[in-house]
Amino acid sequence: MKVTVRSLMKPTSHSFGLVLVASLAIARSAMADDFLIRDGDRVVFLGDSITEQRLYTTYIEAYALTRHPNWKLTFRNVGWGGDTSWLRQRAHPDERQLFAADEASQQKMVESSVGSGLKRDVLPLKPTVVTVKFGMNDHSYQPFREDIFRAYTRSQTEIAKVLTASGARVALLTPQPIEDKRPDPDKDVRNMSLRNFSDGLKNVANKGGAKFVDQFDPYMAIMLRERGANPSALIGGGDAVHPGPAGQTIMAWAVLKGLGAGALVSRAEIDASAQKVVAAQGCRVNNLKVAGGIIGFDRLDDSLPMPIDARAESALKLAPILHDLNRYELRVTGLKDGLYEMTIDGEVVGRTSGEDLAKGHNFATTSGPITKQAQKVLALIVRKNDLFFARWRNVQLFGFPEWAKSPAAESLRAAELARIDQQILEHEVQIDGLRKPQSHRFELSRVAQ
Repeated sequence: MKVTVRSLMKPTSHSFGLVLVASLAIARSAMADDFLIRDGDRVVFLGDSITEQRLYTTYIEAYALTRHPNWKLTFRNVGWGGDTSWLRQRAHPDERQLFAADEASQQKMVESSVGSGLKRDVLPLKPTVVTVKFGMNDHSYQPFREDIFRAYTRSQTEIAKVLTASGARVALLTPQPIEDKRPDPDKDVRNMSLRNFSDGLKNVANKGGAKFVDQFDPYMAIMLRERGANPSALIGGGDAVHPGPAGQTIMAWAVLKGLGAGALVSRAEIDASAQKVVAAQGCRVNNLKVAGGIIGFDRLDDSLPMPIDARAESALKLAPILHDLNRYELRVTGLKDGLYEMTIDGEVVGRTSGEDLAKGHNFATTSGPITKQAQKVLALIVRKNDLFFARWRNVQLFGFPEWAKSPAAESLRAAELARIDQQILEHEVQIDGLRKPQSHRFELSRVAQ
C-alpha cells in the first residue's frame, strides 16, 4: 500500500528504516498464545441452524486466517438446522424418553446419541479445536424446564468429554438471546430460560475443562441499550432466532473475545517534524521521505485487517469490534493543523484531521488496496464453506434409494466427493496465497483550506 502525507515541512530525501525490537515481537507472540486457535489446527464448528448459516463461523475463520497468514489452518462447519446438544438431527433419540429417564438411563441414551453423532460428523475430520453452540432448540422456545435442562447439561458434558478424549480443545458457546420486537427482551420467558441454560453451560465447562464462551450477556446488553433509546430497535437483522450478518458479526466478536483473540493488526508511528519512524508493531516501515509537502513511506504488515461483511457495517456502531479485534493503526505527530488526505498505492482512501492522526487512527475498514485484499479472502472463504456444506450434506450423507443401491452408485459418490474435495483444496490454496500481506506505499498530503 502507498500512503502519502503532504504537509508544510521542509523537504528531505532522507530514508529511514525500522527494526522491530524484540520486546514488541515477544508481546505479539504472547497475544497469539492467548488465542485458543493455534498454528496447525483443524477447527470444526458444531451447532444448529445458526451455525449452519455459515456467518459467525465464517467471520471467525476470516479473522484467524488474516491475522495469522503464515499459520496452517483448516476450518469445517457441521452445523445442522434444528439440532440440539443430544444431536437429535444426527442420532434421532426418543426425546420423551430422554427427558423422563432416570439418571443412569439418561446417561446411556446421551452416550449413544452423542457418540454416534460425533462419530459420523465430527471425529472423521480429526479436529484439534471444536466450538459447540447449542441451546436454542434445546430449550424448545418455552419457559424453563428442569427436565430438558438436565438432558442439555448432561449432553454438553458428554460432547466435551468425547471431543477432549479425541485430542480436541473444546469451546462451549452459549446461544445468543432471542430478539423479538419488545422493549424488555430480558423479560421474555424464552430468554430467561436461555439465561439458565447459559449458566448451566458455564458449570459444565468449568467441571470438564472446556473453554466457556458467553455470547448471551454481551448480545443482551447491546439489545437492552438499544431498546432503551428505541423500544422497537432490532440489532441483528434476520429473524428473532437467526441473526443476519450484523447480528452474527456481533456474535463473532463475542466468541473471538471469549477465545482470546487479540486486537492489534499492526501499528506504526511517525514523527513528521523529526522526519523519523518512532515505533512499529506487527509491521515494517521503510523508505520514509518528506518532499514537496508529502510524507511517504512503505509499510509491510505481518497480517491483514479482519474483513467486515459489507452487509454488517451497522454492527460496528453497536459493539467495539474494531477496538477489540481490528486495530490497524497509524499515528503521525508533528503535523500542522488541518485536514489530510491519505493514499495507498496512489488510491485515495480517505481524509482525516491532523489532530486525529496525532492521536492514532484506525484504518481497518478504510477502503483501499489492503481492505480489498481482505475482502477477497472473505469471499473465497464463503465459497469454500459453501462447497464443503454441499459435499457433506448433499453427497457424503446422501442416501441412495433401494433401486439405485449398487457398487456403481457408490463409485459415483466417491468420484463426486473427490471432485468437490479438489475444489475445496483449490480454494484453500487461493486463500493461503491471498491472505499474505504485501508492501504498499502510503502517502499523506495536507488538503488546501
